[in-house]
Amino acid sequence: MSNTTRVAIIEDDPPTSDQLKGWILSARPGLQVDQWFTRDEAETAIARERYDLVVMDIELGRERHAGVALINAINKQHGTPVLVVSAMPATIYRSIMKALDAWDYLQKTTFEESDFIDTVLEMLRASKDRPAPKAGGATTAVDQELSIDPLGQGAVLWRGHRVNLPLTAQRILAALHTHRGEVVSYDDLFQVVKTGRNRDNVRKHISTIREAFRDIDPAFEGIESVPMRGFKWLATTPK
Repeated sequence: MSNTTRVAIIEDDPPTSDQLKGWILSARPGLQVDQWFTRDEAETAIARERYDLVVMDIELGRERHAGVALINAINKQHGTPVLVVSAMPATIYRSIMKALDAWDYLQKTTFEESDFIDTVLEMLRASKDRPAPKAGGATTAVDQELSIDPLGQGAVLWRGHRVNLPLTAQRILAALHTHRGEVVSYDDLFQVVKTGRNRDNVRKHISTIREAFRDIDPAFEGIESVPMRGFKWLATTPK
């Protein structure tokens, strides 16, 4: 069996699919990139092949949420990393994050080729380097209530419950907790944000993190905003 890294693009618009494929191959010419344009052919391919990464839209033809079913199928079979590239606003994507269970999200027309390539390459690295699950857990404990495994999708746990966060938000959370009790500046956070390196975008990611934690714990106040400077992860959550 070939050891070639395989990527699937599931996108019903051929020009968009071709553009994404071209970008990927320009960065990694040795990859095998398969293109699927309908839910049926994508489901068949997912059942037959094992991909290292799937890049996909949520809306396929007349099915507005076909991608949700496909991601669920992917997770049940292989747990392959999924990058959603969709015209849906990020705020809408956040509301169905639990159902999607994807690794990361890029909104169409708001990102550049370099943003896309950086995200794809990082996801491929994370997937390759991710350790196999071990009995007793392979996560890195960061306090009694929060645990993070930066190489494992879905490995952010708060009080024993999974926190649903995109990859970028996971990186920001890890940066905050690495320096818990200290202010992490906007400039430092820019280093872990691959796209939209500005304060407004960082604040949106922080909002996403807070909302995800509050889905589990409505009283969550574990991230402090420090005006004009950045953010701080509190060592303990106020009661």
